[in-house]
Amino acid sequence: QLQLVESGGDLVYPGGSLTLTCTASAGPMDYYSVGWFRQAPGKEREWVSCISSFDSVPRYADSVQDRFTIARDNSKNLVFLEMNSLKPEDSGVYYCAADGPKWVTMCLPAIDEYDDWGQGTQVTVSS
Repeated sequence: QLQLVESGGDLVYPGGSLTLTCTASAGPMDYYSVGWFRQAPGKEREWVSCISSFDSVPRYADSVQDRFTIARDNSKNLVFLEMNSLKPEDSGVYYCAADGPKWVTMCLPAIDEYDDWGQGTQVTVSS
C-alpha cells in the first residue's frame, strides 16, 4: 500500500485553473502508473487521466483533452494534474490511484486496474 494523498482542490471560477498533487507516504511511485479519477454527486466515478510508469506517457479522457496536463516527478514522489479552462462539469472529488508495481508504457483508464487510492480532494467550479 502506497498510502496516496491528494491535495490542491479548491473553489474556482469557470475558466480558472488548479493544479492537483498526489504523493505517496508509504513508498516510491516510480514503478506505478498513476491515474486521476473524479466523482460528482450522484454520478459514477470516472477516469480523467493517467501516466505510465515507464517513460511517463500520458493519456486523457476526451472531456479534458487539451485542458488538463498530467506529469510526474519521481525524484519528489509526486504526480500532478494541471487543470486549465475549468468548467462547472469538472466539479467533483478528484482521486489519484496507483496501478503496479509494473513497468509499462501504457497506463489504463479502467478503475478496476488500480489498487491503491487516495481519499480525494474537492474541486468546485462555480461562479
